[in-house]
Amino acid sequence: MPKRVILMILDSAGIGALPDASLYGDEGSNTLGNMARVLGGLNLPHLAKLGLGNISEILGVTPTETPLAAYGRMAERSPGKDTTTGHWEMSGIILKHPFPTYPMGFPPDLIARFEEAIGTKTLGNLAASGTEIIKRLGEEHLVTGYPIVYTSADSVFQIAAHEKIVPLERLYQMCEIARKLLVGPHAVGRVIARPFDGKPGEFFRTSGRHDFSLLPPDETMLDLIKGTGQKVVAIGKIKDIFAGQGITQVIKAVNNSEGINSTLAAMDECDRGLIFTNLVDFDMLYGHRNDPAGYANALAYFDASIPKLLDKMREEDLMIITADHGTDPTTGSTDHSREYVPLLICGEPVKKRIFLGTRETFADAGATIIDYLGAGTLKAGVSMLPLIQ
Repeated sequence: MPKRVILMILDSAGIGALPDASLYGDEGSNTLGNMARVLGGLNLPHLAKLGLGNISEILGVTPTETPLAAYGRMAERSPGKDTTTGHWEMSGIILKHPFPTYPMGFPPDLIARFEEAIGTKTLGNLAASGTEIIKRLGEEHLVTGYPIVYTSADSVFQIAAHEKIVPLERLYQMCEIARKLLVGPHAVGRVIARPFDGKPGEFFRTSGRHDFSLLPPDETMLDLIKGTGQKVVAIGKIKDIFAGQGITQVIKAVNNSEGINSTLAAMDECDRGLIFTNLVDFDMLYGHRNDPAGYANALAYFDASIPKLLDKMREEDLMIITADHGTDPTTGSTDHSREYVPLLICGEPVKKRIFLGTRETFADAGATIIDYLGAGTLKAGVSMLPLIQ
C-alpha cells in the first residue's frame, strides 16, 4: 500500500523558551504552558491521549502512561523565530544567518525606490502590529490612497491597503514589485499583502492576505518527494512559504476550519506522498493579538478534529503534529517567540509510548518524512524512523 505523511503545523504553538531565547527578548516564553497557567488549564483530551502532556507541563493536559503517539520536542537550530525559517528548517534548510529585520523601519533609499516603482507615495515605514497600524494610518490612507508600509520584529515587508481604495490585484502587484526589490542585504523572508476594509474606527483585516516568500536556497523535502513522482499537497499558506517550489497541488485555506476540512478532503483524494497543512489562526488571530482565551478555543477546536483525522488515516499513514515557532499570548510582546515546538508522531506504523527526547533541529521531522516515503536523504536532520518503527 502506498505511504503517506500528514504534516500538521499548529502555527506558533511553542512549548517553552529555547536556551538562547534571551538573545531575542523571549526569556520565559512558553506559548502552551503560560497560556494554560493564565487560563487555569487547557482542555485538550485528544492531544493528551497522543502524549502532549508528556512533553512538558501544561496545566489541564495530564500526562498519560499510554500515549498513542511517539512524543518529544524540537529545537530550532537556525537563527530567527519566523514562519519561513521554521518551515524551511523543518524541510531541511538550516540558515546560517537570520533574515534581515528593520525595527526602525526600512532605509529611506529603499522606500524611495519602492515608491518610484509603484508610482505613488507610501505611509508608515515603521514597526507596528497590523491592527494598530490601520487604526493609526487607515483614515489618512483613505484620503491619500497611499499604501501603508510597515514591518514587525520578524523579517517582513508588509503592505496594508483598503480594498475599496486599492483593489486586491493592485495590492498584490505592489507586493510583487517589493519582492523583486528586496534582494541582497534586504532579502526579507516575506512580503505580505495586508488588505483591510471598514470605516474609520471600525477597520478590520480581510481574508485576502497573501505572502510572497523568497525561493528556498536549496532543495527541500518537498522537492525530493515531488522528484520521486509522489504528491505534495500544500494546504493553507504552505504554498506561499515555499514560493510554490516542490508542490504538486495547492489547496487554499484562510482559517483553521478550512485547513482542517481541506486536510480531511485531501486524505480522501491523495493516494501517496505528503499532505502539508498550516493552521494559521493560532498565530494570526490570537498569538499576535495577545488573546489567550481565543487561542485556547482554537486549540480545543483542533483537538476535537483529531478523531476525524485519525479515522481517515490508512494502515501505512503517519501523522506528525508540530509547530514552527512560538507566539506567547501572555507576554507584553505581540511578536513571535523563540521556543521549542512539540512533536507528536502517530499512526499504525508507530510504536506506542516512545519518547523522542529533544531533537537538535526541526530538520529531524523532514528527515523522518523523507526516510519514510523513500525519497532520498536531506542534507540536514536525523531520521527518527528507527526509533518509532
